[in-house]
Amino acid sequence: MTVETLSRWALIALATIAIFAALWLAKSVFAPLALAFVIAVMLSPLSDFWNRLGVPVIIGSLFSLSLGLAVLTALVLALEPLAANVYEKAPRIKWELRESLTGLQDAMRGLDEVSEEVNKVISPEDPEKADADGEEAGVEMPRLSDALFLAPAILGQVMVFAGGLYFFLLCRQDVYRWLAKFSRGTDDATVQGFRKADRLVSRYWLTITMINAGFGIAVAIALQLIGMPGALMWAFVAALMNFVMYLGPVIVAVALTVAGTVVFDGFYSFMPAAIFVTLNVMEGQFVTPSLVGHLMRVNPLLVFLSLCLWLWLWGPIGGIVAIPLLVWAIAVSNGLSAGQSALTDSEEPPPSLILR
Repeated sequence: MTVETLSRWALIALATIAIFAALWLAKSVFAPLALAFVIAVMLSPLSDFWNRLGVPVIIGSLFSLSLGLAVLTALVLALEPLAANVYEKAPRIKWELRESLTGLQDAMRGLDEVSEEVNKVISPEDPEKADADGEEAGVEMPRLSDALFLAPAILGQVMVFAGGLYFFLLCRQDVYRWLAKFSRGTDDATVQGFRKADRLVSRYWLTITMINAGFGIAVAIALQLIGMPGALMWAFVAALMNFVMYLGPVIVAVALTVAGTVVFDGFYSFMPAAIFVTLNVMEGQFVTPSLVGHLMRVNPLLVFLSLCLWLWLWGPIGGIVAIPLLVWAIAVSNGLSAGQSALTDSEEPPPSLILR
């Protein structure tokens, strides 16, 4: 390997480190912008629909923006009762966990040191007293000053997201034409590659949304049959978290295990989590491959690495945008490769990490 090659790879490594450092340091700006870009790509068919109707681009972008914000607002409002309910029942949940750990201690002796550490973390002595006194339950009530301190930062990120979503919808085609100048292929082929990637990703996420909606309905019916309180809310959370591959179902399964311990007694307390895991396995092994397989299938290793990377960089927002960004990037790469090779419809496309 020559000195020139080593220098080139060293520059690439330094540039990569610098890019990720910038993404992490400025995550309050880049994270909402990335989420806005993902939503804009998902709404691209709607923008194309307004264009076909002859609606001006500015008006169509405003319509699409209003629809996207309305959907996100509805999701937040739907999640608010669950978050409030979990917050109110946190002392009771801690008490039930403490009781479970105490029973485990009786069954498995020799864990005295571990149980002492757990008791220091989970400290309420009486659930009724813990419910009445938030401080003794280990749940610190948020202060007004904390809310006032966080409000400007949250409002700023919301404004960045809304502005980014609007301008991505408004200028998406112009950005694609500008990026086409840096491509080796023709400008028209490159722009078509971007548009094809948008359509492919939109169809993919529309299919995934329908699958997750059906999965949520199945979870709601199953939890309602066993008498689980808040079955509809749990179903909504299960459907929403199912968008975050691997990590989302694990979080829901753990949460249902904790909730089952609070609601039920004995072995029956594990039923909610067992039902959810069974339905999730059926959905992941049979339903999704049969409905999504003809669109695309992403390399599982890339999915896992993308989730780890973006979760580490941006936290929950990174988990939301990780898979859409990966799918869009690979779809664009495939489209640009096809455009550069000047393939006809009868020719076989080059191998890629997405199988259509």
